[in-house]
Amino acid sequence: MASLKFGLYALMLEIGAWSGVWLLDVDADARLAWFLVVHLLASLLLAVAAAMLLPAGPPRQRLRLLALMTGCCYGVPVAGFIGITVGVLLLRVYRAKPARPAFDSLQLPAFDPHQRQQSGFRQAGLRSFLGNTAAPINARIGAMTALQYVSGRVSTPLLRDVLSDPSEDIRLLAYGMLDNQEKRINRAIDEELKALANPAHGERGRLEITQRLSDLYWELVYQELAQGDLRDYAIAESRRYCEIVLASDPDNAPLRLRQGRLRHEAGDIEGAGIAYQQAIELGLPATRVLPYQAELSFERRDFPATARLMNELANWASLPRLRPVIDYWTYNR
Repeated sequence: MASLKFGLYALMLEIGAWSGVWLLDVDADARLAWFLVVHLLASLLLAVAAAMLLPAGPPRQRLRLLALMTGCCYGVPVAGFIGITVGVLLLRVYRAKPARPAFDSLQLPAFDPHQRQQSGFRQAGLRSFLGNTAAPINARIGAMTALQYVSGRVSTPLLRDVLSDPSEDIRLLAYGMLDNQEKRINRAIDEELKALANPAHGERGRLEITQRLSDLYWELVYQELAQGDLRDYAIAESRRYCEIVLASDPDNAPLRLRQGRLRHEAGDIEGAGIAYQQAIELGLPATRVLPYQAELSFERRDFPATARLMNELANWASLPRLRPVIDYWTYNR
C-alpha cells in the first residue's frame, strides 16, 4: 500500500535525521543543516502518507491539510511526528458512521418485455391541451394526429371541440379527420348494402350482413359522427336492421341491449326498459345493463329506483368511470 511505503520512508528519514546529529563528524552548523533538511523531507513524506489515509476532499482543502500536517511535524520534531501518526490512525479506525439517508432506495423489478402494455388515455388532459390556443400549433397538430389511433367514441368529441378554433390549420385538420371517419363507415355501409342485395347469399349470410349493417349505423351514432336528421336516420336504420335479426334470433342478448339503447335514443322509454330487462333475463352481465336502466329511471323522475339501481352498481369494483356517479347516489340518499 502506497501510504505504508511513504510512512516507512518518513520513519527512516526521521531516524536518519536524528542519527546524523550524533554520528556525523562535522561542526555544529553542518549537523543542524543536516537535521533540518532531512527532518523536513521526513515531515513531508509523513504528511503525504497521512493524507492518503484520510477521506477524499476538494484539492485546495487537501493541500491546506498537507501543509498543516507538514508544519506540525516539522515544528514539533518528536511529539508532532507521533501525534500525526496516532491521530490519523484513530480517524481511520474510529471514523463516524455515515448518517442514514432519509429515504430508503428500492430495487426496481425486473423488466419483462413480454408484459402486456396497459393502454391509458387522459381525455381531460388532451382536451385542455387541444383547446389551449397558447400552445404551439405544431404540438397541437401532433396531438390531433395521434387521435387517429384512439377509438372514435373518444376522438370525435375532442375533434368537434376544436372546430371553432382560431387556427385555420387546426380547424381544417379536425374537419378532415371527422370526414374521413364518417366516409370510412359509409363506405362499409355501401359495401354491406350491395352484399345484402346479392341473391347469392343464403339466409344465414343475409342475417350476418344485416347485423353488420346495424353495427355500422350504430357506430355513426355511438361515435357522434351523425348529427341532426342524419343521426335520427342512422338510429332508425340501425334499429330496423337490429329488429330484423332479433326476429330470427330472439335470444341474442347483446342485440337486445342494442335494441334497448336504440329505443332509448329514439325516445321510446318504455320500449327501452323492456329491452333492457330482456337482455338481463337472457344472461347479459348486470353491469352492462344497470347503468342504462338507472338512466331510464332518472328520466322518468323515479329517483328511488335510480338510487336502488346505483346501489346495486356500488357492489361492483370494475366501474371506475361511473364511480363518482355511484358515490353520489349511494352517499347522498
